[in-house]
Amino acid sequence: MSESRITRRKVVTGTAVTVVGGPLLAACGGSGDSGSGSEPTGNGPLIATAEVPVGGGVIVADRNLVATQPTKGTFKVFSSTCPHQGCPVTKVVDGTIDCPCHGSRFSIEDGSATQGPATDPLTEVPFKVTGGEIVPS
Repeated sequence: MSESRITRRKVVTGTAVTVVGGPLLAACGGSGDSGSGSEPTGNGPLIATAEVPVGGGVIVADRNLVATQPTKGTFKVFSSTCPHQGCPVTKVVDGTIDCPCHGSRFSIEDGSATQGPATDPLTEVPFKVTGGEIVPS
């Protein structure tokens, strides 16, 4: 019968693997959110058209969307998820939708990247204007 010994080296190695490997594996996993973050999270109105400034836009954070009005009466809706690494965009300033994570900027007119590192546009979301409100379609 062979004798199995647990040495100090095995204990230290096992502890190190557990201490370093556990958090590393957790960091590689998902956030627990099975959604992509780019889809609206409700069916009701997103925002009143009167709340969206001409030449600007509004982040609708609880719906993961950005509503813009590039010119008077022309509205656009985009996902608020930056295509570069998935960070949420946080502001609309001077005709651009800005991502704070790496400095990407997107046009309020068509969602195209105007400053990198992002090269892909924000995802445009279908909508309709009904009774003075922007509603996902």
